[in-house]
Amino acid sequence: MIVYPAEYNARKEAVFAALAGLEGQARRLRMIPLRFRDWPETPARVEAALTRAKRQPKGPLARWFKRQLIRGQYNWARTHFTAHPDDLALAWNGLTGSRMAFMAGARDAGAATLYAELAPLPGRITLDPVGVNAEGSVPQDPGFYRAWAQDQDMSNWREIGAGLTARASRRADVGQGGGALPETPFLFCPLQVPDDSQVTLFAGWCGGMDGFLAALAQAAQALPEGWHLRLKEHPSARISLAERLGPLLQSGRVVLDNATDSFAQIAASRGVVTLNSSMGLQAFFHDRPVVTLGRAFFNLPGIVQHAESQPALDRLFAAPDRLTYDAGLRAAFLCWLDRVYYPRFTLDAEGRAEFDRGAFAAKLRDARARAK
Repeated sequence: MIVYPAEYNARKEAVFAALAGLEGQARRLRMIPLRFRDWPETPARVEAALTRAKRQPKGPLARWFKRQLIRGQYNWARTHFTAHPDDLALAWNGLTGSRMAFMAGARDAGAATLYAELAPLPGRITLDPVGVNAEGSVPQDPGFYRAWAQDQDMSNWREIGAGLTARASRRADVGQGGGALPETPFLFCPLQVPDDSQVTLFAGWCGGMDGFLAALAQAAQALPEGWHLRLKEHPSARISLAERLGPLLQSGRVVLDNATDSFAQIAASRGVVTLNSSMGLQAFFHDRPVVTLGRAFFNLPGIVQHAESQPALDRLFAAPDRLTYDAGLRAAFLCWLDRVYYPRFTLDAEGRAEFDRGAFAAKLRDARARAK
């Protein structure tokens, strides 16, 4: 049986329904039940999940209540999966708060786990038994992909990105329009949602959005004469970064372009700079070098150039025309993601799911095999 916390989103529930149909039995938890008899690991698991909660409680009393909620949820999950070790725990994202506690309870009980998330490739979904994004099971050894690719035909790797379009905007001040881009050279940085888990958990030495912007402000001063750094806010960000971007824009080396299509800006750029945005991966289809600052599952030498510190970032910005990448390794990496890691999944206008049943079933088998 699959056990999972409910998601009130059509795409997420469709993914869960597809997995449940293959499993044959599923239990959808409208709310994760509570149990207050602790396990030895309860305090540590609760503190870890509370620290990662997306909505941090304000004040000691609110924090106490939040802690008790997560405590009860962890204890219930641990108790349930201890009693039903053949059940599989499924969660969307599962990196923060209650869902993190739920998945930790299942894992500590020895049960299989499966994490779901949107994939950065069109028509795909992430299903990983270990986690998502930087905490997933994507191999981090470039040699793995080179070896895998030896008996693979990768001539059509660009077709993997067919159908990629810039995300529709939820904001009137951020669009995906046309417009002339400058002929002068620039690096492009598509900004991420400030409170997204990719930023709050995996920003690395930057520490978060404010630290990232400060790092860009300093590095931009190292750009050669005639170059500039071009920024665009995320079209799904609910809160504008305008105030925080002020100091960068005053330097004269940074431009904010919220109007022009994101992929058009990538294509016109000489390179893409990001913490760990999926647009960094998508820039591979435009043959652009990519600089990452945070933790990303595609932080492989040869695929991107990772700036592990401010001085390293400054050096990369000082010689942007020397940014490089290994085209063959990128092709191998993308083909592996396409053919092995990301199952196909789409949802039509009527809410009907189309997916690769064999690949979904393989993900369920892999999750159970890893738990043994």
